Amino acid sequence: MGRVAEIAEQYWTGALSPQQQHPFTPLGELEEVGRGVAFVSSFANVTAIASERGLILVDTGSAPFAVEVHGCVRAWSDAPVHTAIFTHGHIDHVFGIERFDAEARADGRPLPRVIAHQAVPLRFDRYRVTAGYNSCINARQFSMPVPWPVHFREPDDTYASQLTFSLGGVDVELHHARGETDDHTWVWLPSLRVLCTGDLFIWAVPNAGNPQKVQRYPREWAQALRRMAHLGAEVMCPGHGVPIFGAARVRLALDETAELLESLHDRTLALMNEGAPLEDILREVKAPARLLERPYLQPIYDEPEFIVRNVWRLYGGWWDGDAAALKPPPPTVLAHEVAALAGGAAALCARAEALGGAGQWALACQLAEWAARVAPDDPAIVAARAAIYRGRAQAETSLMAKGIFRDAAGMRPRRR
Repeated sequence: MGRVAEIAEQYWTGALSPQQQHPFTPLGELEEVGRGVAFVSSFANVTAIASERGLILVDTGSAPFAVEVHGCVRAWSDAPVHTAIFTHGHIDHVFGIERFDAEARADGRPLPRVIAHQAVPLRFDRYRVTAGYNSCINARQFSMPVPWPVHFREPDDTYASQLTFSLGGVDVELHHARGETDDHTWVWLPSLRVLCTGDLFIWAVPNAGNPQKVQRYPREWAQALRRMAHLGAEVMCPGHGVPIFGAARVRLALDETAELLESLHDRTLALMNEGAPLEDILREVKAPARLLERPYLQPIYDEPEFIVRNVWRLYGGWWDGDAAALKPPPPTVLAHEVAALAGGAAALCARAEALGGAGQWALACQLAEWAARVAPDDPAIVAARAAIYRGRAQAETSLMAKGIFRDAAGMRPRRR
């Protein structure tokens, strides 16, 4: 058993918790996980399959790790890369191909054939026109600069719903599913009993509610997970995190991830059909506690509340059902009115600090934000606001929430 498999076993048994080591942590190692199948732990992961006509890559990794991924693959095999499959168009999955393209040019060989769902080129088009916005939101999400690219390796071939092909004795099935993205592909290698899920499985609560990104599709996501669960895969290679070994474990992980999505989706939709506002739905809809105890369903990246909000957005639009929120006053106008009622910005700030000390972070942040909008040049209020947001970020579990609150702690209060 190699290091990747050892860590996978530790996660599964609970000997290593996601809080001790984030499952997305790239190990920078390649390990064989089946006959002629190698898994590269990176950000994002890459799976390499040996065939008689060359290598097949499922995903190619991100630009910062491209050299490392290329080196891992080349230490394992010097066969040319014949085909690369993009499971979706997120930039951490598609930029490792450039190293293999350059290698092919240098050797005078044809470039690898890139296959993806037909919506991937449309995603790249959208990325080009929203490059500035994506730089901002990803820097906030990951708490580091993320310059957004505008040049992409376009797929050579695309497909609509399903594509099956054979290459050098290896049968490959590509299946489209809307989930985290509208352009997602999961890959099944039936003769090898290996399943590559892309980001449909990531060793965390599914990224189905990201508050800064476009729509996600939990119902169809769950359907894809159920379909994968019944294949009988012996090895599952996820887009992030470590592989899962053994048919029973693979099926359990997929079925329970589907169950979590179904529970949030179905209960939210049922309450929407009863006319409940978002406020009531957020209070009533919770993920099953037993599922959140699973090592592969921890809310360390996304979280159930955000998924509920995304279900609301999918079916109900942006209005939350509160009449006062349809056309609300500007936030700074509201802040001045509340401060006047409270006895000034300093009073709001003092109450915010007391609430933060009691762990009531939602109220603390709101009051601190109002105080800072009223008195954006008061250094004591600005410092208190930043400290409260830092405290809230520390108290959160998901990377999504932590990133936004850390960013808020470092920003000057807005003035209007």
